[in-house]
This record gives sequence, structure tokens and C-alpha cells, in this order.
Amino acid sequence: MLEDCRNARERWGGVTELVDRWLQARQRLIVQYCGLSNSPDFSQTEPLYEQLSSLCEQLLDYVSAGHFEVYEQLMNEAREFDDGGIEVANRVYPKISKTTQEMLAFNDLLEVSEKNEEDMRAMYARVSRLGEIMEERFELEDLLIENLHNAHADQVA
Repeated sequence: MLEDCRNARERWGGVTELVDRWLQARQRLIVQYCGLSNSPDFSQTEPLYEQLSSLCEQLLDYVSAGHFEVYEQLMNEAREFDDGGIEVANRVYPKISKTTQEMLAFNDLLEVSEKNEEDMRAMYARVSRLGEIMEERFELEDLLIENLHNAHADQVA
């Protein structure tokens, strides 16, 4: 039994650190997003574009880390413990993927936007919807973390 605990800690202890770093990146993303909530001066197109571009960069980094690092580790852990987490992931992951597509669409729209007042107004009009998408995604990710990782935390610790 002690050996099983040691193996679990060795195998899954790093997942906690990975999730913690990812959640810190989420916090930075939220702070960046909240910085956009002020009423901007749309005549200052260059700084607005840079703010949106920085947000998109953090957004893409966060989404990529989720898909290519965190989710994979959570799924491996769920398979190993085999206690229903896979079923939860199979229900939740398609919803997360949908938010990914919407976030990528926001980024793509910025890439084709001109740095003019009209395009910046159009992008800022979409920022509110982006916030809703982010909120939905964070709730889904929290559900995954709770069901695929935190459920086993005592076995890993």
C-alpha cells in the first residue's frame, strides 16, 4: 500500500504543479481581460490594438496549455484511477472545444482587423462576449479539475 501511494505521488504529484501554474495563467488572463473593461478612447487605435493583441496572446497560450498539457495529464490520471472521470471528461471536453473555437475566432478577427477606430469599436463590442465564453470555459475546466484530479488528491499526496 505504501508503494502504491509512493507511485501515485511520483506519477501524479506533478499534475498538481501543472494545474497550479495553469490556474495562475488563468488569473493573469482574467486581469488582462478586466483591464479592457474601461471605456476606451477609440481614437487611440494603436494602444487599443496592442491591448487586444496582448489579450489574444495570453488567451492562446492559456488555451494551448490546457489542450496540450493539462487536459492530457488529467485524462491520464482519470484513466489510471478509473472511477468515472473519463465519462465526465467525455461530456465536458466537447463543450470546452466549442469555447476554444470561439476564442480562436476572436483572435482571428483581430488578426484581420485594421488599426482604425471602426475596427477597434467592432472588436471591443465583441470583448463582452469573449468574457462570457471565458467564464463558461473556466467553469467547465473547474469541473474537470474537480472530477479528474482533486477527487484523487488524497491518494496522490
